[in-house]
Amino acid sequence: MNLFYERMAKYDLPQQMKEKGIYPYFREISGKQGTEVEMDGRSVLMFGSNAYTGLTGDDRVIRAGIAAMEKYGSGCAGSRFLNGTLDLHVQLEKELAAFVGKDEALCISTGFTVNSGVISCLVGKNDFIFCDDRDHASIVDGRRLSFAKQQKYKHNDMKQLERLVRRAPKNAVKLIVVDGVFSMEGDLAPLPDIVAIKQKYQNVVIMVDEAHGLGVFGREGRGVCDHFGVTGDVDLIMGTFSKSLASIGGFIAGDSVVINYLRHNVRTYIFSASATPAAAASALEALHIIQQEPERLAHLWEVTRYALGRFREAGFEIGQTESPIIPLYVRDLEKTFRVTKRSFEEGVFINPVIPPACAPQDTLVRFALMATHTKEQVDRAVEALVRVFKEEQILK
Repeated sequence: MNLFYERMAKYDLPQQMKEKGIYPYFREISGKQGTEVEMDGRSVLMFGSNAYTGLTGDDRVIRAGIAAMEKYGSGCAGSRFLNGTLDLHVQLEKELAAFVGKDEALCISTGFTVNSGVISCLVGKNDFIFCDDRDHASIVDGRRLSFAKQQKYKHNDMKQLERLVRRAPKNAVKLIVVDGVFSMEGDLAPLPDIVAIKQKYQNVVIMVDEAHGLGVFGREGRGVCDHFGVTGDVDLIMGTFSKSLASIGGFIAGDSVVINYLRHNVRTYIFSASATPAAAASALEALHIIQQEPERLAHLWEVTRYALGRFREAGFEIGQTESPIIPLYVRDLEKTFRVTKRSFEEGVFINPVIPPACAPQDTLVRFALMATHTKEQVDRAVEALVRVFKEEQILK
């Protein structure tokens, strides 16, 4: 057999899980994503979504997408750099920049390619990138593509981060890239402490990934930077449309001089087709709704606090989460898959988290809330998960 195919054939973990009947991926959904979804011919509670604002099925967002398709067509047939810029894209960028408190923003077709393109473009071979060891895979790939020297620090370990920054040459650019909300564990980056490090040393630049903070934290959902009051001290703010903005795509926002450079140098922007009209219009409408309906954010936090209380009372290990992302630690790969399967059989959709998304000893199932969830739905889910975790002897 060809060596290439031999290597490919050695990867058989999915087949092993399928043989045991606990393979948890690519489960088909038959309708809109809301708090309940149609799967396998029945309705299940959806607690595996990143749609924190609950807007993916909102009629206003859907109508905005349809109207954009009717006006502009189904796609742009080119990159933003050439023939793919619509007035709609420009409007979205202006409103996003104002929302997160920066001069300008640049929209790129996916959130992943914002990070992979921007991070690799920002610094050169004599510079440094510092990343939290739990940063998202898109941040990891972005730094890997860079010629800069790369250093990781232990999760939220500010003493280690400062040591690394202090050791770097004064005349080198020192880029710190961090998730505002860590997507698997739900805890926050200590942004005020990171800003303090920036202010103490020369040539430090901070980039914050607000993928899971936008629409959730801060005034009107402006993000974790706003929540901590450090927007002016953070140089670059990244966000996605696929969570709170009910679409697909992403953006980077910052000072005009930086965005001008990125606009003409980020390869994932220049060499990717621009976001579809429907995607841009849907994200723009969701952004409007978030600002017009503060009660949506208030309810998200009300139901989040309720769920956190229920899980703690039931004895679940949920770590240091401070967000609508609630990790339920299992700490065993196969049990994590079994819990996912049994929860689905109990009518609750949750997601397994295994390496490389977490350390091998930290496997968990991820329970995430939306502004449209009710306390009654949380109760039903917690009761089902208690049964499952007890069956697997994770809870006593």
